[in-house]
Amino acid sequence: MAETVLFVDDEPLVTEGLKRALHKEPYDIICANSAREALDILERRQVAVVISDEQMPGMGGADLLSTVKLKYPDTIRMMLTGHASLESTIRAINDGGIYRFFTKPCDEADLSVTIRQALQQRELVMKAQLLLSASKRQTLTLEKLQQEHPEIVKLERDASGAIVLDESAESTDIDKLLEEITKQTKRIM
Repeated sequence: MAETVLFVDDEPLVTEGLKRALHKEPYDIICANSAREALDILERRQVAVVISDEQMPGMGGADLLSTVKLKYPDTIRMMLTGHASLESTIRAINDGGIYRFFTKPCDEADLSVTIRQALQQRELVMKAQLLLSASKRQTLTLEKLQQEHPEIVKLERDASGAIVLDESAESTDIDKLLEEITKQTKRIM
């Protein structure tokens, strides 16, 4: 299932223009014309990335992204605005924990690449969380086995007590790394 990207702007022509420009991308694009509408969508649907305008009637983009950060911390947040003030930029970065800040008009190719990078980062973080959870379960199981049958499990540990693994096959290609993490996650689960 494709990830969902939510554009939020009080100018429907802007959101529809972005939707048209990115229609060939491998993610679903939905639009909201206010912060309230965006929050309603987020309550009903899982959204991977929110890209919001700053100046909107009612709740502004920085406040929306701060709320998204609190309620949906795994959702990546970006700002796309034509009226960037230093104050709103700083607030969006500090309070909303934004991934990227764009000014209108923005380069569609740059926006597309940034969204793809954000989705890759999100996938890595989610898989890392799964692996960490599995690793903790395995560590508890190994520790129990070591206590009950010390002769069965002999592990090499470093000075901090972590298990030393053979890491001779390292990969730097992010797609190969994601593929390997996916395989390992499925095998562990």
